[in-house]
Amino acid sequence: MRFSLQREVLLKPLAQVVNVVERRQTLPVLANLLVQVKNGQLSLTGTDLEVEMIARAAVDDAQDGEITVPARKWFEIVRALPDGSKVVVSQSGDKITVQAGRSRFTLASLPANDFPSIDEVEATERVQVPEAALKELIERTAFAMAQQDVRYYLNGLLFDLGDKTLRCVATDGHRLALCEAPLESGGGGKRQIIVPRKGVQELQRLLEGGDRTLELELGRSHIRVKRDDVTFTSKLIDGRFPDYEAVIPIGADREVKVDREALRASLQRAAILSNEKYRGVRVEVSPGQLKINAHNPEQEEAQEEVEADTKVDGLAIGFNVNYLLDALSALRDEHVVIALRDANSSALVREASNDRCRHVVMPLRL
Repeated sequence: MRFSLQREVLLKPLAQVVNVVERRQTLPVLANLLVQVKNGQLSLTGTDLEVEMIARAAVDDAQDGEITVPARKWFEIVRALPDGSKVVVSQSGDKITVQAGRSRFTLASLPANDFPSIDEVEATERVQVPEAALKELIERTAFAMAQQDVRYYLNGLLFDLGDKTLRCVATDGHRLALCEAPLESGGGGKRQIIVPRKGVQELQRLLEGGDRTLELELGRSHIRVKRDDVTFTSKLIDGRFPDYEAVIPIGADREVKVDREALRASLQRAAILSNEKYRGVRVEVSPGQLKINAHNPEQEEAQEEVEADTKVDGLAIGFNVNYLLDALSALRDEHVVIALRDANSSALVREASNDRCRHVVMPLRL
C-alpha cells in the first residue's frame, strides 16, 4: 500500500475519525485506524465498537491495500508537520512509513483483518435532512442530556421522527430541551430512537452546516449519517424515552418577555454569589421587572433587576441558575418569553417569535 497527499487534505479526515478512538481500549487494534486505499480513494475508519466513523479523501500516486495504523500517533505526527507539506505514506511488511520533506517516521501496524466492523445497518427508514438543520437541532438540545444516569435512556438524545418533522429532545430529569425542524421529504412514518451521548458528541463535531443534505438511515439498533466525505454510524440506546410531552407545562399562562442578553448577564453576575452546591437563584416577577436574588452560606448576597414586559405580580420562584443560563444560551432571539404557572411548577422558556425550540426548567425550593 502506498499513497501521497497534501498535509491539510490528510489532516481533515484524520481529525474527524481520531476522536472516536478511545484512549483506553479492550482490544489493541481499537487504538488503530483502518486505512484502505482503493481506486485512488483513501478511507480511514475509527471505532470504539459503539460509534464508527469513516472519512474519505482522494489520493495521488496510490497503490491499493489496507492496514491499521496507530491513530493518535499518526494524527499527532501529521498535525505537527509544516503547512503545505506533501505526505507520503507507504507500507513495508508490518511497518508504516510516513515521510514529509526531511521528516521520516516509522510506525508499527496491525493486520486489517483484526479490525472489527460494525454490522451492516438494515435501514428501516431513510430521511433526507439539511446538514445545517441537524447541526442546529443538536446544538440547541444536547446540553440537557444526562451524564451517567442510572436511567440509561436519559444518557442520550432522542430523535423523534414525525411525518414532516424531526425533533431532538434531551432531559436529565431536572430540565428538558426540545427543538424541531421541518423535513422536506416526509419521514415516512413515526419513529423514536435514542442516540448515546458519545455518538451525539461525535456527530456534533462532524457537522459543518452549509447547504448540503445528509442522508439518515435508521436501523433497528443503529443510526447511520451519510455525507459525501464521511459516513458516521452509532449504536442506539435500547430503551424507552419518557413521555416528554407530559413534562411541557400546560396552563403556564403568566408570561414574562425579556431581553435575552440582559437576563443572561444578570444571571451570570448573580450566580457568582449563589450556593456552590445548589446553584440556586430566586426570581421575583412584578409588573415591568424581574428581580434576581442569590445568596450563599457565607451570608453574601447578589441582587439584580431586569426590565421585563409583563403584568404578572407577586410571583417568586427558585431555579438552578446553570439550567436557566444553558437554556438562554441555546436560544437565538433577541427576546425570550418565560411562561410560569406558580412557584411549584416548571417554567417554559422559548423565543419570543416562535416556539420551535422549547426549554423546561424545574423549580428549586429555596
